[in-house]
Amino acid sequence: MLDVRSGYTEGTVGFAVDALGMYGLKLDSSSADSNSGLLPSSGHDPRHSVDQYAKLGVAGKMRVSRTVLKYGAMLPDMPLLKYNDGRLLPTMFQGASLTSEELRDLRFTLTRLDKYTARDSSDAQDIRVHCKNKRYACDTRADHFDLAGLDYRVNERISAHYQVAKLENIYRQHFLGLVANQPLNVGSLSADLRLIKSDDIGRARAGEIDHRAFSGMLGYSLAGHKISAGWQRMFGDSAMPYLDGSNPYLVNYAQVNDFAAARERSWQLRYDYDFKALGVNGLTFFTRYISGEHIQVPGSLAEGKEWERDSELKYQVQRGTFKDLSVRLRNSTYRSNYERFARDMDETRVIVSYNFSIW
Repeated sequence: MLDVRSGYTEGTVGFAVDALGMYGLKLDSSSADSNSGLLPSSGHDPRHSVDQYAKLGVAGKMRVSRTVLKYGAMLPDMPLLKYNDGRLLPTMFQGASLTSEELRDLRFTLTRLDKYTARDSSDAQDIRVHCKNKRYACDTRADHFDLAGLDYRVNERISAHYQVAKLENIYRQHFLGLVANQPLNVGSLSADLRLIKSDDIGRARAGEIDHRAFSGMLGYSLAGHKISAGWQRMFGDSAMPYLDGSNPYLVNYAQVNDFAAARERSWQLRYDYDFKALGVNGLTFFTRYISGEHIQVPGSLAEGKEWERDSELKYQVQRGTFKDLSVRLRNSTYRSNYERFARDMDETRVIVSYNFSIW
């Protein structure tokens, strides 16, 4: 991936250009390994993956004071619009965004998107709702997606966030979040609380949507150790809707599953360790277990249940020629009692990343 960002021209109004180029190359694959989201499927044989693929995005920017207007390709990273980076190349979106930080500690965001390029595709497609486990009809498209948001930094320890988004003729969504950190005499506490409300709008092309989600994570850190506990609950008769190619902003969204089915209740226990506390800089580890139950399974009166266990060991080179090169080993196991909609999975990922500046 090549990310090029020019500086702004001088003057009251500054102009700049961003360019984002991506290229994926197949090292090895078979028909049994296709359709994993890593590579596009071959046009003449969907059981095989293409040998290579690429995508290019360009965006123009205009800046006045501390306000920036951007039009073109982007990788949005906001609660109700967070691009997916879970495979080889990330999802890329097309549209316009306005970001303003004219007032101290307050940031205002306004965004409209109309196209996206999936993580395993080279072609721009119409924006659409995600159809994980067939919760909503697949290929339900919209003309555009709109979002407005406010981020307020209360002080150095507390920040508050609000967003409202609309996928035309499909759903409207509100988000309210609070993030806080509190140092203690021994260790420190952290809290991350999130509330999301979703309803169908207009022609309701994806069907009736009635959904509320509450999720929260509390953590305690001490000398390289961090222990966290999370709770997540879905209210209403619908699963949580979100854009295809995006990540749902839930504390129990994990490597395989999102735990966002209709009426689902889930809890998480997580442990992180930074080996810097033992003098090994750049080496980190985490493991977590998430369990969900009370799931309303479509077409069944039985209660759905599921769980996921994830672990990751990561090392990042700290100095020398390969400074910032990182190697991650991830392992995940997922199980459910409703295999008609959710496949059991055992997955191991090895991820090697090297980020560096050309100039």
